[in-house]
Amino acid sequence: MYCQSNDELNTLVNEARKVTKDGKVADYIPALGKADPNNLSVAIHYPDSNCISAGDIERKFTLQSISKVISLAFVLMDRGCEYVFQHVGMEPTGDPYNSIAKLETMDVAKPLNPMINAGALAVTHMIKGSNVVERFQRLISFIQSMADNPDIGYSKEVAQSEFESADLNRALSYFLKQHGIIDEDVEKLMDLYTKQCAIEMNCLDLARIGLVFAMDGTDPINGNHIIPKEIARICKTFMVTCGMYNASGEFAIKIGIPAKSGVSGGIMGAVPGKFGIGVFGPALDDRGNSIAGIRLLELLSNKYNLSMF
Repeated sequence: MYCQSNDELNTLVNEARKVTKDGKVADYIPALGKADPNNLSVAIHYPDSNCISAGDIERKFTLQSISKVISLAFVLMDRGCEYVFQHVGMEPTGDPYNSIAKLETMDVAKPLNPMINAGALAVTHMIKGSNVVERFQRLISFIQSMADNPDIGYSKEVAQSEFESADLNRALSYFLKQHGIIDEDVEKLMDLYTKQCAIEMNCLDLARIGLVFAMDGTDPINGNHIIPKEIARICKTFMVTCGMYNASGEFAIKIGIPAKSGVSGGIMGAVPGKFGIGVFGPALDDRGNSIAGIRLLELLSNKYNLSMF
């Protein structure tokens, strides 16, 4: 689909790009360490099918933790809210996204929310299917329908790189298994989870997915009802309270839109009732969020009064 370059947006991107020097790519996952830290691009998708952009919006990147909110929507549709929230909580945490601390100190060792790694692992565990291949295919088909793009796939290189360096996620999974939150082979869960994180798309695809969340689960362009309204509401609430890791409170105050980030540098925004945003800027701040992406969203929110608060 054609997305028109926008001069005003280009000006904001050039301003936000100035902070990339203060960030660092996610080189703890070797395949992600190859990204150019100076990259920054954005697409904004409107309900009338218009789209504006700045930067190289065709450049592909992996979803990483952005996939957590999409898999949550999928599993809530698969299993229902009562079942899902018996196994994962609804509360924000001030701890880093990969922390095991709260699991050890809570009376019931269930993850606090689905946006931290432990909670996301519990959610991915709930994806139905007879094997990893079937479960992954069901998830990626759902993502293709949200983006209205049947060509979306995943990066085998990134998935393999993550699988080989996922010792902390293995530790979280074994802890969850010990306490009955998950009950499958940990290596199979790692295979599925790392493939999920390695699902690959560009800013335009991501903005289209953000638009579906912004419009209460309906794609306004083709009229497809993809996610029930109540599940879209739950997902947007988690995006506000937990979507930007342990910077979510600050993000809500400064920018004030539902958003979810990933350590590849992607950010998906869903401005309720208005539009979806896809951002890619691989230089990260010390909490794992795109440093220029957050600056860009702050500039956009201030200029166009996007905050929902």
